[in-house]
Amino acid sequence: MSASGYGLFGEEHEAFRSTVKQFVERELKPHAARWEEAEEFPRALYPRCAELGLLGLRYPVEYGGSDAGPLFEAVLLEELAKCGSGGVAAGLGAQFTISTGPLWRYGTDEQKRRFLAPAIRGEKIGALGITEPSAGSDVAGLLTTARRDGDHYVVNGSKTYITNGVRCDFVVLAVKTDPTKGHQGLSLLVVEKGTQGFGVSKKLKKLGWRASDTGELHFEECRVPVANRLGDEGAGFYQIMGNFEWERIAMALGAVGAADDILQGAISYTRDRKAFGKSIAEFQVTRHKLAEMATELEAARQLTYHALRLHAGGEYALAQTAMAKKVATEMCCRLADQALQLHGGAGYMMEYDVQRHWRDARLGPIGGGTSEIMTEIIAKQLGL
Repeated sequence: MSASGYGLFGEEHEAFRSTVKQFVERELKPHAARWEEAEEFPRALYPRCAELGLLGLRYPVEYGGSDAGPLFEAVLLEELAKCGSGGVAAGLGAQFTISTGPLWRYGTDEQKRRFLAPAIRGEKIGALGITEPSAGSDVAGLLTTARRDGDHYVVNGSKTYITNGVRCDFVVLAVKTDPTKGHQGLSLLVVEKGTQGFGVSKKLKKLGWRASDTGELHFEECRVPVANRLGDEGAGFYQIMGNFEWERIAMALGAVGAADDILQGAISYTRDRKAFGKSIAEFQVTRHKLAEMATELEAARQLTYHALRLHAGGEYALAQTAMAKKVATEMCCRLADQALQLHGGAGYMMEYDVQRHWRDARLGPIGGGTSEIMTEIIAKQLGL
């Protein structure tokens, strides 16, 4: 079924999908294996994506965006996931979703012109710094502090698993401005590269998402202007939670896109592969396995599109978003497992996308809130 058949996307969305598909097939997929090996993709991809209008789909025209809306970005997220490298999709996705989202929603006009506009142009790379060595899903338990000192905050602490963290030009940082107030003592600060006391401890080696840089950051007596605070002091927890909804929908969409690529790759491979004188796709066990994979994908897609429809319509969709994120990312892991099995020994070869999909899928049930956290959110929404 074409995406337009779901009653969610129109002709203009499908035309945009075709444009993104061409970009992915021509400019990303042919280089994915090499970028994975190098554990980095070219910085030039950011201005290239800006040139194609991909970095500001949800953002206002006055800051360089197109104000096209979340459905266009949803199409982009699905198709980027088919580029052959979860790291490329993650590094680019972090630019137009999690790092710039808080700037758009909570920043002043001046902050948007300083940080959001150049990010939309691909001139500055952004990152979001929440997770710490001892706190991730428990946002209220963050330990990085920001002590007010006149017109500045003095930041001390560390962050880890930060996508785009190594080469970011700015990081939207979650800090404790009042450690005595729990989740009500959190604030968001924009910390710029080159600020004294802000450094990168190391670039992390990972199982998946290898082409994206993932950094460990440290802050020691780092002086950040109060003018770089997003919104009111103490509003950080609610700002983070507000940003999480789209991040989780984005991860579900990426999982659906990746799973579709996995399934199509498995179908193609099993049709071409011969055993006992015939295509292995002709064996009943293979046909049934592919049918089961397609069914799992379709169920996750329907749930994800339902959450997307609610979000795009401005409805409260906390439970549905958590459901979609949990179901889609776990489904993608299962399909990658099954596709790897269908590929046999070839699945471990670098020239096949399935081995990268298998590695990349593992982060889905962890990033943006673990599956266990999603289950807890759903339970709370049920009044349990």
